[in-house]
Amino acid sequence: MDIITGKILKLNHWEDGKSIGLAKEAGNKMIASGMDRDAALAKLEAVRQNPGSFLADTLLADLAREILSKNKKDESAEENLRDLPLPFPIWGADNIDPEAIRQMENSMRLPVTVTGALMPDAHVGYGLPIGGVLATDNVVIPYAVGVDIACRMRLSLYEVSPILIGQKKGMFEESLWNETAFGMGAAWKGNKRAQHEVLDDDAWSATRLLKTLQDAAYSQLGTSGTGNHFVEWGSFRLHEPMFGLKPGEYLALLSHSGSRGVGFKIADRYSKLAMEKHPDLDKSVRHLAWLPLDSEDGQEYWLSMELAGRFASANHYIIHKRVAAAIGLKEVAVVENHHNFAWREKLSDGREVIVHRKGATPAGVGVLGVIPGSMGDAGYVVRGRGVSKSLKSASHGAGRRMSRKAAINSISKRERDEYLKERGITLLGGGLDESPQAYKAIDEVITAQHDLVDVIGKFTPKVVRMADEPGDI
Repeated sequence: MDIITGKILKLNHWEDGKSIGLAKEAGNKMIASGMDRDAALAKLEAVRQNPGSFLADTLLADLAREILSKNKKDESAEENLRDLPLPFPIWGADNIDPEAIRQMENSMRLPVTVTGALMPDAHVGYGLPIGGVLATDNVVIPYAVGVDIACRMRLSLYEVSPILIGQKKGMFEESLWNETAFGMGAAWKGNKRAQHEVLDDDAWSATRLLKTLQDAAYSQLGTSGTGNHFVEWGSFRLHEPMFGLKPGEYLALLSHSGSRGVGFKIADRYSKLAMEKHPDLDKSVRHLAWLPLDSEDGQEYWLSMELAGRFASANHYIIHKRVAAAIGLKEVAVVENHHNFAWREKLSDGREVIVHRKGATPAGVGVLGVIPGSMGDAGYVVRGRGVSKSLKSASHGAGRRMSRKAAINSISKRERDEYLKERGITLLGGGLDESPQAYKAIDEVITAQHDLVDVIGKFTPKVVRMADEPGDI
């Protein structure tokens, strides 16, 4: 009579330990009762795959309980943090809040972390600091992408002189008042609603959540949120021949916005789900719970994140098209990029990882990106150098040097307005929490990452439109 031995079980991928002994014992009892060996092995495999279904089975209950106990121990071990954080480079460390560095250190203790880097605009966020870049092994961390999925920059250039702003200032102001919508729940109605192919994307029907978000996408397409989101006219100085243009000064339109309510709902749903799946994760990193990309939940989030990215891109396209049309202009060149997103990329050693850039700009070799300042300071178009230590990343802006609450409590409207007046900037809307004084000096941030990017042009804001109310994004 054929029997089941430990060797046979190992060939079927059973690991040494108490469970293999219980499996051998139970398997041979099944064979003794008349079952053939292959059927007994199949039954044992069924117990291993779904032990909870066999807890009431007299013959197999002990094996099922042992497998459940081992699985629980394995899951708990998977959530143990490293004793020490993996090392990571920091750009502009002297100008970064120690708490942001501590947050990055915690993220580098995650068992799923491969490597990471901290950009010079870094400041405290939820879980991963803003300005943090984190590479993981086949998992995605919703909070390391951020709440405003695919928050994005877009710069449009027009082959006319920026002197036009001063000559027709009222028209430029009206284009921003009439063709943009800002704030919590901002939406277009009636014939102001925009049309774009993203609204017909098949992904909207891929999950129950996305189906419920399609109407919101339709009403919010072409709108902007609160906080540091803006649309602004200004002057752009191109330093070198590009886009078929000669070096010089050009009129430009710059916007910063994301995926609005669509991205927020996706982030909220899947970040909570990830935390529910990792209840034993240390409280210091609970917001950095992850979803395996070979799981159904991970695949759903990834698909949803990418759709939010396409929606955010469409948002900017509509905004620029409408605002420029109000002036009677057509763009000749565009530079745009996400900075709250995750990408599948390869490290210099060939390993494939998931790179999360939470408030960081992709800066691969030759890749163009936009790094803005504040409402009162310059922004820059940069070309990446592809530095592997930074995971081919750069900062996404100047970065806050004080919280929104601190800014509101310490900066007066007069101080903010004098700062803008000295620089010839007109502000439409805008809360005190976004005062220029609340931000780091953009030129210092750019200098701190001179090895990561080359500056190819400088944007100087002239007429700035923002939401009136403070915001969290």
